Amino acid sequence: MTDRPSTEKPPESGAGGCRRQRLSGAEPTTDTSMGAIADIYADLDTDVSEEEFREAVEEKIDQMGGLADEETAAMLIAHELKDGEVEGIADVEPGMDEVKFLAKVVRVGEVRTFERDGEDEDGRVVNVEAADETGSITLSFWDEQAAAVADGGLEPGAVLRVKGRPKDGYNGLEVSVDKAEPDEEVEIDVQIGATTSIDDLVLGRSDVNVRGLVLDTDSVRTFDRDDGSEGRVSNLTLGDETGRVRVTMWDERAERAEELSPGTPVEVVDGYVRERDGDLELHVGEAGAIEEIEESVEFTPETAAIDAVEIGQTVDIGGVVRSADPKRTFDRDDGSEGQVRNVRIQDETGDIRVALWGDKADKEIEPGDEVFVADVEIKDGWQDDLEASANWRSTVVVLEDGDTTVGPGAGGGSAGTDDSGNAGLDAFAGDDGATADAEAASDGGSGAGTAVAAAESDEDDVVEFTGTVVQTGEPVVLDDGEETMSVETDATVQLGQEITARGQLRDDRLDAEDVF
Repeated sequence: MTDRPSTEKPPESGAGGCRRQRLSGAEPTTDTSMGAIADIYADLDTDVSEEEFREAVEEKIDQMGGLADEETAAMLIAHELKDGEVEGIADVEPGMDEVKFLAKVVRVGEVRTFERDGEDEDGRVVNVEAADETGSITLSFWDEQAAAVADGGLEPGAVLRVKGRPKDGYNGLEVSVDKAEPDEEVEIDVQIGATTSIDDLVLGRSDVNVRGLVLDTDSVRTFDRDDGSEGRVSNLTLGDETGRVRVTMWDERAERAEELSPGTPVEVVDGYVRERDGDLELHVGEAGAIEEIEESVEFTPETAAIDAVEIGQTVDIGGVVRSADPKRTFDRDDGSEGQVRNVRIQDETGDIRVALWGDKADKEIEPGDEVFVADVEIKDGWQDDLEASANWRSTVVVLEDGDTTVGPGAGGGSAGTDDSGNAGLDAFAGDDGATADAEAASDGGSGAGTAVAAAESDEDDVVEFTGTVVQTGEPVVLDDGEETMSVETDATVQLGQEITARGQLRDDRLDAEDVF
């Protein structure tokens, strides 16, 4: 392009002449274009000031080498401002290119250093927990920004205008911060350190405090990490007046599952919410804790009527234990040893056999106990009898006299009542609850699912053996809690099933003519 002196008269007409003048920077800004910028800004729903908007327009013109006029640049800036803006933290999702939102600082973490591949200087990062009325999120500040935060440049309670890139981090949803500026004029109604009820938990939230009642605990399990180190994990179930949630504790925090007893009121501090198999879980890592509290916490379970459950459902049931079988062990196909215990639970509508698998089989449950069993899978049992399977996801709670409110000094329980004055699980027993012990006694200490020892029938050399299937195939092996019996049969049976085999006993093996 040929340079022109600034005094040269522009061409009378033609787009080319116009383009050349703009490239030379000779065309003055007109009132019309300034008015267009004002109109575009007026249509924006943004917290950016008009002065900042106009400065951004000028920067955009310079970036494009004069290929855009003020109105075009203003439209581009307006589009950029709209792109990525979310209504609240709850709308932030992993995979978004960029998000912009306001949030209040809840907690400022410690600066961590790490080595970068191929670089001599260590990197730095600090995580900041922030929240608004819709949820909470982790903000990751890197290097120079992290140093500024560490030097006291950020305090809990400050409101930030954040721009960054969201991702699914180790402790839930994170935003890698590109820019964060304080905004002293905006108010966000978030109480720092406030507790959250279980039904208010939202996927991706972090720095969550929840108070609840320990309903059930599991043992600590170990696993191997990809880096060769050994990890530890455990679980407990927490309930409050709004619902219940499974709590997963990692590494040093895993020990709490073995230190806490069902019925203990606790507070989960600095937890984060994850999802597993479609259900929300509350996780506790290095930054979190589970602390016993003095306050009483009420949990009132809601259960399905036993006579209304159907195959394939996962439900919560409760009632009085009619019978409880001994625990049995068996060998799995992979060579490991499993265990199961069957109990029969009755409510005012009916009764059902419940198979307690794994650690659940160690529960101290006796006839006459009132229990709450959550997340059991209803399956097709023996002789068209439904059964409930309580696996690792299930919760098994033994209640003392139907109590659901527990606090210090209550002797393990203090009555939790509804408006009618009834304890939370009184309705389970009905008229049958008061006679549960008598029924168990009249049954000789056994219910419909109780195994009995081998007994000789009236026919010569024909015996019956009732027990739990602890091995399928050839032969089927039954266990009645005192002895095992190998059974030859073509009948299809399932592990954990209680069956009776009748037939002749040959060489310590029962050749079954009938299996029922």
